[in-house]
Amino acid sequence: MNVTHPRPRTARTAALAAALAAVLLAGTACSSKADGGSTDDAADGVKSGPGVTDKTIRLGALTDLTGPYATLGKSIVQAQQMWADETNAAGGICGRQVEIVVKDHGYDVQKAVTAYADIAPDVVALPQVIGSPVVAALLDDIERDHMLTFPQAWAASLLGRDSVQVLGTTYDLDMIAAVDFLSRTKKIAKGDTIGHVYFEGDYGANALEGSEWAAEQAGMKVAGQKIKATDSDLTAQVSALNKAGVKAILISAGPAQTASLAGVAAARGLKVPIVSSAPGYAPQLLKTPAAAALEAMVHVVSAAPAVSSDLPGVKKMVASYKKAYPGEPVDSGVLSGYNAAQLTGADLKKACEGGSLARQDVVKAHRSQKNADTGLGTPQNFTLVTAPASRSTYVLKPDAKAVGGLVGVEEAHEAPGVDAYLAGRG
Repeated sequence: MNVTHPRPRTARTAALAAALAAVLLAGTACSSKADGGSTDDAADGVKSGPGVTDKTIRLGALTDLTGPYATLGKSIVQAQQMWADETNAAGGICGRQVEIVVKDHGYDVQKAVTAYADIAPDVVALPQVIGSPVVAALLDDIERDHMLTFPQAWAASLLGRDSVQVLGTTYDLDMIAAVDFLSRTKKIAKGDTIGHVYFEGDYGANALEGSEWAAEQAGMKVAGQKIKATDSDLTAQVSALNKAGVKAILISAGPAQTASLAGVAAARGLKVPIVSSAPGYAPQLLKTPAAAALEAMVHVVSAAPAVSSDLPGVKKMVASYKKAYPGEPVDSGVLSGYNAAQLTGADLKKACEGGSLARQDVVKAHRSQKNADTGLGTPQNFTLVTAPASRSTYVLKPDAKAVGGLVGVEEAHEAPGVDAYLAGRG
């Protein structure tokens, strides 16, 4: 609000100035509440703030239900709602019931910015924000508001913010692991050229950093092909990579692009191994004409295990999800979303034990956890703000007969060179 202060020449104008000052102070108090600075004691003595009342804890989700990651977004939303239902049935958190407010941005940054402004005053944390460009646009607001946020995005550029927690590995580490896998399994050798198809923006740029670094260490070259999220026919890219004589292809894009890449490459006789980042695969692809090519040519690198894993926590989650959403595919989004929700819940419980559910105290509770383990993959360290929470990746493979359309090929492990890469990146 813009206020012009009148000159206090009379008692009347002096009174007006005092009234305006009171309005400004009230506005400051509102601002304090919005950024998590206001903390009121609830009836139970626990300090609260935005998104927290005596009876409820409200969480927010900025998701993609209508854009390129719609299938992933739907799975994450449903998995997190399942966690909320389970949590509430068990008595809630800190004596309060959990509510999740969902906003669809369709992978449109401006819509996401508007949605954040809409829900930010009324939620304590964001267990879901889909899209590296979306999170990048919101970083300053999230940090200002002390809003604990779990992006469904893994760009290294999102590290370094106290309130933003990238779960697992970053895209560059995944591509280092992909090159290592291809090398160890003799699919590529020194002197070879590796193709890399990647989305424009932070996702693709960070993935390319990893592939180029790993290729240089191994004496190989990378032939890059940058694409847009709206590109669904990769015929031109396959032709260019074929001409470049690539021996393998990495892809850091969405499921539609992975399907097109595999299908076109197989049809054009470019039958080389393809390794995708986790966001580039969905089990629904195995019901498309590209299914045979996907099963024959593609592997997936991921910080999370396949949902067909024998890990007890994963098996329990899958059984619960099938019961809650019969007939719905159980994909990596289910595991990713449920994992983030469980971690959010653990942070809220820890903050409650400390006597405050104010946003900044929820962030502090989160950042105090050095060995967080939900039973859904590898333990994670949240105390190092500028470093990935994990350095270990799984290697998975499409399988139409498996739950989630993926099976494990290699258990989680840290690829050689990751420590040196991170040290060099500073």
